[in-house]
Amino acid sequence: MIRVLLADDQALIRAGFRALLDAEEAIEVVGEAANGQQAVTLAQAHVPHVVLLDIQMPVMDGIEATRRIAADPALAEVHVVMLTNFGLDEYVFEALRAGAAGFMLKDTDPADLLTAVQVAARGDALLSPGITRKLISEFVSRAPLTLPPGEAGLLTQREREVVALVARGLTNEEIAGHMVVSPFTAKTHVSRAMTKLGARDRAQLVVFAYESGLVTPRR
Repeated sequence: MIRVLLADDQALIRAGFRALLDAEEAIEVVGEAANGQQAVTLAQAHVPHVVLLDIQMPVMDGIEATRRIAADPALAEVHVVMLTNFGLDEYVFEALRAGAAGFMLKDTDPADLLTAVQVAARGDALLSPGITRKLISEFVSRAPLTLPPGEAGLLTQREREVVALVARGLTNEEIAGHMVVSPFTAKTHVSRAMTKLGARDRAQLVVFAYESGLVTPRR
C-alpha cells in the first residue's frame, strides 16, 4: 500500500486529488495539509511514501517544507513531488535542490498522476529526458554553484559516467545499454553514487551533476 500525503492550500484541489487516489486499491491518502508547516508535521506523524506538495502555500512554502522533510533522518524514505500551475517556473530547480524527487503540473492527466505516485514511491525521479533538457536550459546555466566541485572526486570514473547519464535523463535500462552492462550493475552504480554524495534520489544526482560541473548544459 502506497501512503500519500496531500499538501495544497486549495481545498478543492486536495479534494480532487484525494478522490482520484482513494479510488486506487494500492494507494492510501493518510492526510491533508493546507500549508507547508502542516505538511511537515503530518509527514513526521504518518511517514508517507509520497508527499504531493504545492510549491506556493501560506505559512511555509513548499520549498522550505521539502527542505525540512529532506533534512529529517526519520523521513529518509519520504519522496516529495512538487505541484505547480506553471510548469518550469522559477522555483522548480530550487525545489529539486531542496530535495524534491520531481515535479508535475496540477492539471496533469489523472493517469499520469497515478503513475507519478507509483514512480516516486519506488524512489525514482520524475524527470523524463524532455523535462530534464528543459530544466537544464532554463535554470542550470544560471544556477549558483552550491556544491564544491571537489565532491565529484568521491566517485569512481564509472560512477561519474553513470551520474552524467542520469543527468541526461536516462533510465537504468538505458544506462545499461549505453555502458554495455546489466541493468542490475547500472542500478548498483547509481545507488553507490547516491550513497557517496548523500543524494536522496536521482533528481539530486541531476542537481549535483550540473552544479559540480560534472556535465554542462547544452544550448
